[in-house]
Amino acid sequence: MNIELSPPPPAPTHLQEEEKQAFIIRLYVAHFLSRWGARMWEFSVGLYMIKLWPNSLLFAAIYGVVESSSTALFGPTVGQLLDNYTYVKVLRLWLITQNLSFILAGGSVIALLTFSDWRFTNFTLFISLVILTNVSGALGVLSTLAGTILVEREWVVVISEGHPPEKLTKMNSVIRRIDLSCKLLAPVATGFIISFVSLKASATTLALWTTLTVWVEYWLFTSVYQGIPALQRSSQRRLARLQTKSDLEEENTSTLHEQKSLISNDQGCKPSPRNKIINWVSKAPIVSAWKAYIMQDVALAGVSLALLFFTVLSFGTLMTATLEWQGIPTYAIGIARGLNAVVGIAATVVYPFLQSRITSIRTGLWSIWSQWICLLVCVGSIWMQNKSLSAYMLMAGVILSRLGLWMFDLAVIQEMQDRVSESDRCVVGAVQNSLQSIMDLLTYVMGIIISNPMDFWKLNLMSFFAVTLAAMIYTYHLFRVRKHLIHYEKLAVVVQSYMRAS
Repeated sequence: MNIELSPPPPAPTHLQEEEKQAFIIRLYVAHFLSRWGARMWEFSVGLYMIKLWPNSLLFAAIYGVVESSSTALFGPTVGQLLDNYTYVKVLRLWLITQNLSFILAGGSVIALLTFSDWRFTNFTLFISLVILTNVSGALGVLSTLAGTILVEREWVVVISEGHPPEKLTKMNSVIRRIDLSCKLLAPVATGFIISFVSLKASATTLALWTTLTVWVEYWLFTSVYQGIPALQRSSQRRLARLQTKSDLEEENTSTLHEQKSLISNDQGCKPSPRNKIINWVSKAPIVSAWKAYIMQDVALAGVSLALLFFTVLSFGTLMTATLEWQGIPTYAIGIARGLNAVVGIAATVVYPFLQSRITSIRTGLWSIWSQWICLLVCVGSIWMQNKSLSAYMLMAGVILSRLGLWMFDLAVIQEMQDRVSESDRCVVGAVQNSLQSIMDLLTYVMGIIISNPMDFWKLNLMSFFAVTLAAMIYTYHLFRVRKHLIHYEKLAVVVQSYMRAS
């Protein structure tokens, strides 16, 4: 009798998981290198601009407007471009553009600081270099957006496919923790260079950092892509979608031409200029990107998150300037900024714990309303007669609210990752960042309109109302998805148990 031997058992899966985890660590390291350079520039650029045009926030404000406007206008286009390229091409385009832009920005700043007398002797060259700094810096931020979308919205989702939801939650938390750590530590390192060496040395450090790390980043990211088969399969699916899309567009184009020729022969007329413009606008990448965003089930959650960017209740330029005007020492503001970042990092630790027990969407609800409650302290500071007490209340409220803010950010991101289809992830992520930049830009505009530090209370209230509106919109979003806000049957059990005990 012939006995068929069964095939040998597959290799233990825990070995594959260990190898995969090694590649995930490489992903974290590459993300750290990328975010560190971006955070160095984010902190330094305002100091460069103030140095170039002393005793005025004009250049710093102009750069802020240029950066926010570029992301608001071209963010959706970046998402469309990401959808039209393979992962490897996106990596090359992102890393080359980002690092070359920051090298150019750093080089132009070095030239401006070295030859500061050009402001008086060669004003045309001086302004040209300032424009180059603004454009290259904004382009670097735009390319950073491409990398953020690729890693945070695409790769972590693909890598976590086939695993329990806790895997995605953990990766999201680690990615955000890396970003917030860079936001805390990169300014500290840059501040030491500026304080003990010079501004020019910090610009040189930025240029050298981006020049050296681009090669390490590319090697790390490509090794992750080659080492995790799920990413390669996802890239192949993307190629297939692109080919199908191209075939459909060719077919639709030929059909449209045939229909136009028939209409022209029947009516003897051409489409009106108005119809041509409407047709052209409807096919524009930015319009189709916004259409894709609006059609998503999580659009309201995204709008809620974006509204939180319309705020001065953060340790940004406007609030920092107001605190200094109120006489708060610089070291106290620095300590408060550090505590602000530490609470944000703590949110990335608390979020996985809550999400595993009450799901992402309910974590988002509790998070945004906890942020709202903490910001009541900021609102209360308006009526304090003592300026110092008012300022410290303002800082305390902002610091406490970061726990809810960053947990809400993680909850909305994970909800988008779970509910947005693979073909729309990059576009939706880009539009989300564009919407956030629009809100950020509106904050700059309101700061220009209400520029007197004595009137900061108006900006305080406007920011609080924006958070209130965001919380209400998200509450409606949760009710629309879950059809209820509170488990009344569970509440009844709790009440009954309490009554029996008493």
